[in-house]
Amino acid sequence: MSTGLTWFKSSYSGTEGGNCLEVAFDWRKSTHSDASDNNCVEVAACPHTIHIRDSKLGSRSPRFAVPAAAWDAFVSHARGQG
Repeated sequence: MSTGLTWFKSSYSGTEGGNCLEVAFDWRKSTHSDASDNNCVEVAACPHTIHIRDSKLGSRSPRFAVPAAAWDAFVSHARGQG
């Protein structure tokens, strides 16, 4: 599991490499992942988007993002509340 922040350049920054805005998010391991740290689902929450990846490949892991409202609906359904 990654313990550092993942930094990326904002899409609003210029392409010339000068005036850039970088933002970061912190990956957190799911509480339902196995204890050996080998098979983990990690999430990183931003205000309007939730990023999800499989930790086995670390920073090379395929990632996907969903709107926060969709994530909330998924979690509610998974808990049997939706």
